[in-house]
This record gives sequence, structure tokens and C-alpha cells, in this order.
Amino acid sequence: MGSEQPWTAGPGEASLSAADTCSGALPHRGPSDPGSSRRTHTLALTLPGLVYCCGANRAGQLGLNRVDEKGRFNICSVPALRVLGVSFISCGEAHSAVLTKGGQVFTFGEGSRGQLGHNASANELLPKLVEGMDGLASQIACGSHHTLVLGSSGQLWAFGSGVKGQLGTGVTEGCLRPTSVLLKRDSGGAATVIHNDMKISVGWNSNFIYTAESSEREPPIGRLDKAKLQKWLSMEQGNSEAQREISLMFSTSSSLVANFTKTSEIPQAAGALTVDLEAASQVFDQLLNIPWIRKSINIEPLVDNICSSAAVIKSPEIFMLLPTISLLHEDLSVMKMVLALSIVIVEHLNDTAIKTLKEWWSSMETNIMTKHILMWKNALSFMLRNGLLATHNPGVKFLLEALKYLHRANKRAGRTQEVPASTFYVEEINNSVLLLEDVNLWRFWSTREDTEVTPVIFCRYPFVLSLICKMAIFNSNALFTKEIHKLAHRLTVMCPSGTFPDNPESPPAPVFQLTLRRPSLIEDTFRQLGAADHDYFQRELVVRFVEDMKLSLVNKRDFFLHVFEELLAPESEMFMYNDTKTLVWFPAKPRVEEKSYFLFGVLCGMALYNHNIVHLPFPLALFKKMVGVKPSLEDLREFDPVVGGSLRYLLEDYTDDDVEENLDMTFTVIWDDQKVELDPKETGKPVTSFNKKQFVDAYVNLAFNQSAEKVFEEFRRGFFKVCDRDVVELFQPEELRGVMVGKEDYDWDTLKQVYIQPSFITQCGAGC
Repeated sequence: MGSEQPWTAGPGEASLSAADTCSGALPHRGPSDPGSSRRTHTLALTLPGLVYCCGANRAGQLGLNRVDEKGRFNICSVPALRVLGVSFISCGEAHSAVLTKGGQVFTFGEGSRGQLGHNASANELLPKLVEGMDGLASQIACGSHHTLVLGSSGQLWAFGSGVKGQLGTGVTEGCLRPTSVLLKRDSGGAATVIHNDMKISVGWNSNFIYTAESSEREPPIGRLDKAKLQKWLSMEQGNSEAQREISLMFSTSSSLVANFTKTSEIPQAAGALTVDLEAASQVFDQLLNIPWIRKSINIEPLVDNICSSAAVIKSPEIFMLLPTISLLHEDLSVMKMVLALSIVIVEHLNDTAIKTLKEWWSSMETNIMTKHILMWKNALSFMLRNGLLATHNPGVKFLLEALKYLHRANKRAGRTQEVPASTFYVEEINNSVLLLEDVNLWRFWSTREDTEVTPVIFCRYPFVLSLICKMAIFNSNALFTKEIHKLAHRLTVMCPSGTFPDNPESPPAPVFQLTLRRPSLIEDTFRQLGAADHDYFQRELVVRFVEDMKLSLVNKRDFFLHVFEELLAPESEMFMYNDTKTLVWFPAKPRVEEKSYFLFGVLCGMALYNHNIVHLPFPLALFKKMVGVKPSLEDLREFDPVVGGSLRYLLEDYTDDDVEENLDMTFTVIWDDQKVELDPKETGKPVTSFNKKQFVDAYVNLAFNQSAEKVFEEFRRGFFKVCDRDVVELFQPEELRGVMVGKEDYDWDTLKQVYIQPSFITQCGAGC
């Protein structure tokens, strides 16, 4: 039908540029076949059913709900097609058509010749359903200004320009809506083709209908064939064909991603991860356990290609797959591949790709997250073991930054998917010489602006420091401060009274002593703490009881045991309690003066500073707030399982849209026996399906921030009068609770003895 004219993709300047851009920047979502390109614009369909576009858009042929006079030179997705479940696409000169998995046809772009089939000649900027065809469509094809649709029943429909006879209707007039095309029949009246075998193909102004022998539907292009995998795994020695297939699988990011693209009839949500990481991880492990297959896999060219195209990568699924390949966990891969990948992720990926990766990292299962962490961590350990910190300082920094991305993602994942903090620990940093040097650098650069020559400082990445490291830093910092007080005392004693104008006649002792009566323990403690110079809190603590003035370490342990027992008893009236009386929190309306909370904070700081674990039955929220981490709904569930559990159910499990009518909840709540409006601007504001997250967030904020803000700030101020804030903030909340309250798997005797002691302290201690 019709008259064919030759055409080539991209004959003009605009279309050529668009084509070049597309080929370099096509997202790594597997092969884009089927795809379609005409003179000036291109659409590409990925295996998950997402459509990407670039090129001319003067008539809206890209489906972006807008026109671009100069065209679209950067590849982008077509949001309007995400929900349709597209299975095939076709492009005309300035219009486009898509076929959905459900057999519907949508068209958009130029409609001046009726090529959109909407019984109108207007352009369409968004995909619009073509109506008027009986049954479901099975194939589509676009010419320059006309469109063909083959129905699943074998009926052929055509619409658009017919000036060259390309509609097959026997006339040269065009059609604005689908018109049935009568296929040629034989002398007996039967159709010369069987619709199950029919294929349609369209040229510029011509059409072709042909038959092809039916065959079983093969797996989509690129997706790994399970039968082929089992064949590989069963072979003792691979043949050349198998080796070639495996090599090809790992040759490009598109190929590797395509092999593990998820199969789903449900359209993927925008930004959803479309590769099956669990399946990929299992397959990689199976393949690499077989020697001949292991020898067939070389991923270095793949990594090189990724590095060269990093700036234009839009959909970075390949970065989700690579860490699940055990080859990248080996020492031989560090310098040539892992280090290069860290530079790509930290330095060269665009903001869109990084944002997408952050979302995907947060959704990973724990076993996959662990593999990701171990790839970067093993590379970092290799470099430290081999003394490469000095010669490859920037590279170490890139590895740490990559780990920081994962650490933040792990924190966002929620407690059910969160991997243990210890997974991030890099044991090679435990070396005391390295750690001492790092602490010195940390102190030095804390008061200076970073430059290009700023070295790696591990204390800026505390998540890689083991608990032993953090306690060594804390203990050494405390020891240093105590020794400075002792040194100042010795110098004062040794110097004559008139040598220094400010030298007191009787220098203060280099310790802070509490002299207490057991029956009046809290009264005496608070009185002496309140009267003391705050600088004294960082001296060595000495406790004497009036009943027994003998100095003993037992006195100190006995003191902390009993003073916290009395302070946390209901009779002290300092705290509110949960329903089971197992946990405490700061009250909304304190019954004691605020100074008491400051002194309580001092006591908590002194306990940690002097290596004493104490009874602190607070939820994890306390320790989160101490290190600058925002409390969450999980913390409220810990403190009040009933209220927290109800809020979690409302937020995550309650699916009924009519929350207001069914649950009858408002923003008016009771906390610590007080009625509180979570939204002060609207009394009794109802909770709805639209504002339920706002309600839950406000409830958590009330519980742990708003209700006790003043008394908590007094507590925190007192605590940090003893302990240095920047050192305490090295700890994770769980770690801080463990070292203050005690934990079964912590060897406290070891933790309180680890130091990174500067040599001059030892020298001064012996000679001053």
C-alpha cells in the first residue's frame, strides 16, 4: 500500500544532536527494544515498561504535556506513560503511538492529518486513548502521518493521511478516526493470511503485511534464561559458546541490568527499583563458585565503561548490582575497580542519580545492604593494611564518603531492616598510632576551614570506628584533662607563692571530692555540686562517706549505685513513668526546680567520665538526643507500647481512607496527665488519612521534645559540663546507652582501660 520514500534518523541538526544525546545517556534499565525513532524524535521502551524520550517536540510528540520549540536534547522519562503498562511503542514524523499490555492504544503529538485517530485534527500533548476499534489491539505501527493498528481478532485499522494510498481503503482520502481495512482474500473468499501469524510493518508512506510462523514466546530480550543458567551450572568445563554468553552478560551495564530486571504485569511506580537484587546476588554467588565460569568473567571493562559515562547516567541500577558480585570484594579489585567506583558515586554522578540511589539503598534487605557495606569496607581495610593511607589519601576519603551514604541509608531503613552498627566498623583503625594521629588531626582541623589538602580524618566518620576506638578516644580525652589538672597543681605547689600573681596560698587539690552522709545522700550531693566551680567536674572524682572517711574505689561505685537509685525512685518526683513503671522520662510539669536536672546531668556525665555504669531506665530517645539524632515513633513504642503501637497501626497498617469517620481521632491528646493540642492553631482538629503522618510526627515531637524541652536542656547542659560534646557525639545512640548503662555483650573491664595516651602525659606523670 502506498509509495515509499527513503528516510534516515536524524537528518537535521536538532534530531542528530538528540540522537547523540540519547545514545550516550539512555538509563541503564536494560535493552530498549522495542524502541522507535523517526526523522526527529525517539522513544525507547525499557524492560520494566518505562518509556524514555528525546528529540523534537514542537507538536507534543514526546508526551510530556508541553512543547519544546528547540527540541529536547537530554533524555527523560515520560511520566504519563508510567501507569499504562506500555508493551510497544512506535513513532511517526511528529506523532507517537503506544500499545499497552491490556491491548489499548494511546496516541499523542501532531494530529493535523488525523494520524492520532481521535476524530479531530488537533495536536495532543498527553497520551490519549484511541476509541472506535472493536476488541483489543495486538500490534501498532506509525508511518509519517498515518497509523496502523492490528486487532487481536485479525482486524486491521488505519487512520491519518491517505494521500499516497497508505491507508489501504482504496481511496486517497485521509481518515480522522480508525477505519477498518479489508484484507485481500483468495478466490474462495477466505483471507489469505491467518491473523495469529500476521505481522504489520510501516514505512514512510507505505505498509507491509506479512506472515511469520508462530513460535512459543521467548523470554524478553536480555533477561536471564533459567534453563540456560542451569545448563551453565551443570557443565564441568564450559564450551566456547557458554563462555561467550557469560562474557557478554557482564560486558555492559545494560546487559547486566537486563538479565535481572523484575518481571511484573503491574506498571512500576516512578523511581521504583526494577532489578531483582536478591536473585542477582544468588546467581552471582552460584556462578563464581564454579572455576571455569569465574575465569570467564571479567568486569574490569564494564567498570571502565561506567566510569567514562558516569556524568550522563540517569537510572543507576548498575550501582545496586555491582556490590553483590563477590569479585569486587577481593583485594585484587580494590585499586582498579572499587576505588574507581567510589570516585564515580561521590564525584561524578548527577544529583538525580544520587537521589535515586539514596532511596534504593534505604529499601534494601539487610543481606544486600551488608554486601554493599562490605565491598567498600573491605577496600578501605585493604588500603590501611598495606600502608596506602599516605599515598592514596583522596581515595580513602572517597571510600569513606561512599560508606557514609550507606550508613545514612541504613538509619533511614527502620529498625526491622537496619544492619548492626558493628557492620561498619573498620578494625584496622584500632591501631593506637593511627588513632592518636587521627585524633590530633581532628582537633587541629576542627578550628580550620577545609582545603584540598585536608587529610582523611576518621573521627569525622565515627560509624567506622569500633566501640573500642571510641572508648579509647573518650578515655584518653578524660585522662588528658585530669592530668592537666594534676600538672597544674604540681607546678603551683613547686613554685614560690609570689612567682605567679594569681597563685593561691593553698592550691586546690587536683581532685573533686564529695563528702557525704548516707542518710542525706541526694541533699549533700546536690548541695556540693551546686556550690562547686564547674571546672572541677572534670577532675578525678573522690568520694568519702562521713561514716567511714577511708578512701576506696568501693565508695565511688557505692555512691553512683545509691544516688541514682534514689534519684530515679518515684519519691524523688523528678520524672514521669510509663504505665509499667519500667521506663522514665522528663516531666511536662516538673515538681522540682530546674537546677536539679542540671545537677542530674552532671552526675550522669561524671559516671561516664569516671568509668561507672549506672541505672538509667530511659528509652533510647534520651541517648539519641544526646548525640543529635532525632527520636522516632519506634522510641515512643519503646516507652509506651500501647500508644506507640496504636500510632504505628494508624500510620502503616490502617488502609481505610475514612480515618476521620471510623476512628474519630483528633489532634487533642493527653500527655503526662495534661491535655495538649498538637495543632495550637485549630482546637480539636480531626485526624484524617491526609494528615495522619503529621499527627504521628507531632505526637512523637510532643513526647520527646516539646513537653520537656526546658528540663532536658538543663540535663544536657549539666552532662556536657563534664564530658566533651564532640567526643560523646562519636558514639551511636545504642553505643552510648551501652557504655553508660551496661550491656551483656560489652566487656566493660576492657572498655574502661583502653587509651591512646600521648607520651608527654607519661613523662610528666613520672617527672613533674
